[in-house]
Amino acid sequence: MKAVVLTGLRQMELRDVPAPKIKKDTDVLLKIEMVGVCGSDVHYYETGRIGSQIVEYPFVVGHECAATVAAVGKSVRNVKVGDPVVVDPAVSCHKCFQCKLGRENTCYNLRFLGTPGQGGGCLCEYIVMSQECCYPTKGALTFEQAVLCEPLSIAAYSVERAKVPKNANIAILGAGPIGLCTFVSAKAKDINTCYMTEKIPERVDTARKAGATWVGNPDKQDIVNEVLKQQPDGLDVAFECAGQQETVDQCMDLLRAGGTLVLTGIPRFDRVSLAIDKMRRKEITIVNIRRQNEFTQKSVDLIASGRVNVDFMVTHHFPLAETQKAFDLVAGYHDGVIKAMISM
Repeated sequence: MKAVVLTGLRQMELRDVPAPKIKKDTDVLLKIEMVGVCGSDVHYYETGRIGSQIVEYPFVVGHECAATVAAVGKSVRNVKVGDPVVVDPAVSCHKCFQCKLGRENTCYNLRFLGTPGQGGGCLCEYIVMSQECCYPTKGALTFEQAVLCEPLSIAAYSVERAKVPKNANIAILGAGPIGLCTFVSAKAKDINTCYMTEKIPERVDTARKAGATWVGNPDKQDIVNEVLKQQPDGLDVAFECAGQQETVDQCMDLLRAGGTLVLTGIPRFDRVSLAIDKMRRKEITIVNIRRQNEFTQKSVDLIASGRVNVDFMVTHHFPLAETQKAFDLVAGYHDGVIKAMISM
């Protein structure tokens, strides 16, 4: 089968590789239809690592995908050949201490698509996944929507963990795919206002058109001052979706006493600093997000019901042979890209 493999920093090749086969009775062979380029994929492309997870070349990345069932193991019951599915890229062991606590997202033996040391990715024609990772869309979602269920599940989970109150005033710093998914997830919870920040002009426009109360560019204005003019008591919840020290600091300044800081963005560095005196005096609650836990089906349902709209996030399409162009586009934030899709 065809697969796109990383062969070095900012280097990719389209290769012929062996096709995977069903080995377990609960396995599902999936024909990949579409793959989304995620920021974490770009981290591996540009730097060869995320923290302690270091790429050994050649390596296939990619974890946001929509697929069609090509074959099933004899014990598979939830999907059948021909079903279009959303793919949860994480496989938990269901046996470790964390899994027994109901925290499959922090499973000690977690295996995740496109992650060094855990498993290859989905930038290829076929993959094999456990049936528990396959969520049938029943024709209610397009392939683009099915791909976006993965980032949406993270965002919806972060909103749930933040315990966003009804009529809340919130901030989302970073208007990339995760930030925008967080916005539509929070909007479905009947928030009062949402203030967003973003440095890329096209994304500022997109966030405004999506319905954010206010969107500011921190390179051009004092966003903390501007927001607090409108919300002098501060905000209930601030979602950090950019993975930057400056956005963590801005979140801390924007929050009211007793507010909640949600850390969703993935930094490219090993440590961030928190203004401990400010955090203590304001009694800020810190919520750290590790992917999502049992939110894939909820994301499918949110889109299928029409409660959230994710279609506006898809800005670019590429064939598999032009995957490197897609990665370079996303890495450079060119041409107003939000979510680039790769079709098989």
